[in-house]
Amino acid sequence: MKRTFLAAAAAIAAGAAPQSSAGAETTAPRPNVIVILADDLGYGDTSAYGSRIIRTPNIDAMAADGVRFTQGYVSHPVCAPSRAALLTGRYQTRFGYEFNPVGRDRTGGVSLDETFVGQVLQKAGYRTAMVGKWHLGESGAYHPVARGFDEYFGTTAGANAFIVTSQPGDEYHTPPGAEATYATAEGGAGLGAGGEAAQMVRLRARSPIYRGREPVEVKDYLTDAFTAEAVRFIGDNKDRPFFLYLAHTTPHTPLQAPAKYVDRYRHIQNKGQRVYAAMVAALDDSVGAIRAKLKAEGIEKNTLIVLLSDNGCAGYIGDACTNAPLNGYKGTHLEGGVRVPFIMAWPGRIKPGQVDPRVVSSLDIAPTAAALAGATLPKGSDGVDLTPFVTGKRTDTPNKTLYWRSGLNFAIRDGDWKMWMVNRADPGEQDTTSSRVTPDGVEAKLSPLGRFVMLYNLKDDPGERKNLAASRPDVVAQLQAKLEAWDKANVPAQWTSMRQGVRRIEGELVRIYP
Repeated sequence: MKRTFLAAAAAIAAGAAPQSSAGAETTAPRPNVIVILADDLGYGDTSAYGSRIIRTPNIDAMAADGVRFTQGYVSHPVCAPSRAALLTGRYQTRFGYEFNPVGRDRTGGVSLDETFVGQVLQKAGYRTAMVGKWHLGESGAYHPVARGFDEYFGTTAGANAFIVTSQPGDEYHTPPGAEATYATAEGGAGLGAGGEAAQMVRLRARSPIYRGREPVEVKDYLTDAFTAEAVRFIGDNKDRPFFLYLAHTTPHTPLQAPAKYVDRYRHIQNKGQRVYAAMVAALDDSVGAIRAKLKAEGIEKNTLIVLLSDNGCAGYIGDACTNAPLNGYKGTHLEGGVRVPFIMAWPGRIKPGQVDPRVVSSLDIAPTAAALAGATLPKGSDGVDLTPFVTGKRTDTPNKTLYWRSGLNFAIRDGDWKMWMVNRADPGEQDTTSSRVTPDGVEAKLSPLGRFVMLYNLKDDPGERKNLAASRPDVVAQLQAKLEAWDKANVPAQWTSMRQGVRRIEGELVRIYP
């Protein structure tokens, strides 16, 4: 596959093996690290971030006990690439994990030349566990237990049913009191529109849930099962340093929730909003259970917890979710696709009640965890250790510039400036409400009309409503130069994008998916 920017360049050299600077001789207890990752959680879908529909008392309490970032970002607006960057501390474009592996060869995954943070912490003497959604490789050397996790309990798939159905042939069956919807709202077409989404509708049971490499039967609501496993792991490892990566599948589609969560929102008439809110309630309860277990074991003051989402909420579920007050949604490089809820808590080390407007990134999580373990990541990490920033030792901005690439689409945040360059659609194409699925190996081509450029000043216009590209060509040129320089350290994607979505933005037809 050819390089996708204006000028192709050599791939970045492979990093050196991680080295630990902390061994058994370390006397001070090293902190535990827990990363809780939600799946497609909207920026505005917790009360901590302003929701007037969904109540999240446990997430709110975590924010009150630590720091809530208002400008926290992920490196990609869809699931798998975002997760690859989080666990390596490197832009996924450095190693070609640029698109979701939809329908791909199940024997592959993130390049084996890459080092995951779990491997670094293992070497530093931590007990490590991964619970929930992996989406980074399914077999052999790509499996979680081969990528730095002593324990694994979860799904390797990109999406999964939350409730096991019990009536063969009845794809919509749920237990009494539970609810499921595949529509954007009451009467909406939503996920039943066709294509890949229609296949989701027909889920009658879960993809396999694994303990280690062995499939196991799980009858509980999936979010609850993941929470119980995480709580068990904490209890089993309370006397030694541990790293827990709890990657929930909620509130990703299919939208399903049991009665105990739906009952909290029976007053909501819109079914999509009701079930989605119930799923976020399950996530909130999970956060509460994790924090309660830490307190019960007396280790809460020696544990850093990070909570974030892998990307913004999905536009294809309509008004069931919201990224308000941001513009855009999952799949786009507008703020609603890449700016996410991002909270850190560490009692006694992070001053409580902070609302921090500084720019942070999911890329910062791996280097932060490694530093706390007394270890180092391989050369080439794109993130920074957030510890001095959240403990008050540093008052500057952790990330002055962030970059994004998805095929022929590029974005950059540099200070208050945000630019998004999107491949134009060909004349005669129509705006689509859901992405099309194309055969493997179909490489995107730059439109004869070029790219549509959007430039925003986020300080004055956080909702990205006023495009300044035409009036500030000087800024556009500066940011294009920075993008081109950054792209020289990237490599071609491992595979092409199978999604081809066309949207109309500011009157222009563009390819959201390249």
